[in-house]
Amino acid sequence: MSMTNIYHITYAPEAKQVYLHFWGCNMRCRGCLCHKEIYDCHLEATRERIFAPQAESPSAPNHFLSRDEVQDILTSLNFKVVIFMGMEPTIDPELPLLAKILKEKFCASPILLTNGLKPIPLTYIDQTVVSIKAYHDELHCDYTGVSNQEILKNFCQIYSQGKNLRAESVFIPDYVDKAEIGAIARFIAGIDRAIPYRIDAYFPAGNNPWRRAGPKEVEEAVKEARKYLLNVSSLKGDEELNYSVIRIY
Repeated sequence: MSMTNIYHITYAPEAKQVYLHFWGCNMRCRGCLCHKEIYDCHLEATRERIFAPQAESPSAPNHFLSRDEVQDILTSLNFKVVIFMGMEPTIDPELPLLAKILKEKFCASPILLTNGLKPIPLTYIDQTVVSIKAYHDELHCDYTGVSNQEILKNFCQIYSQGKNLRAESVFIPDYVDKAEIGAIARFIAGIDRAIPYRIDAYFPAGNNPWRRAGPKEVEEAVKEARKYLLNVSSLKGDEELNYSVIRIY
């Protein structure tokens, strides 16, 4: 039985999207959402916990699925897109084969959310979204525990392969600030100004001194990034979901 790192599956029927959540990571991000909540933040119960200061989620999952179990679960669902997410999907050796199965057997479009540290074959990945934590290496090391040199190189490599590529970052007030977001945007623009870039608002997760990002601060960071890039969007943390998400596993 081929076990995966998948511990949680959610589904958006209206959007026809499946979300596969992977456990384990090759970085130690101080503000990782999983310090606060290990289950999908779009579920009604988890959204309540995320924004409640004293609420806590389990610190780790207690069961993982095999590749066959994942396929069995997905067989009953009507979906067109599958998103690999959670902590870091690329450290799961089963990921490339799972992407192949989902694309060929289920006729789904696989999307990978990754920190970009570990390159993997992208033959069956239709879109890669790289989360760039910081541009300056000292700051990146302080936040993640690892250098970003391989990440920036891998980002360029993915683009050079002609793959559908997007980027995103978390805006953290007085830490990964407007200037740092601008530096990330300049880096991306040096590759292609048309690469889409999304800026997400930080909210407290983990034992950190940083406060929650305000909508106006995020908008200022967006304006900074738009000096360099053509397609910049944001999640300010106050958006309403356009569709419901349900827990499958």
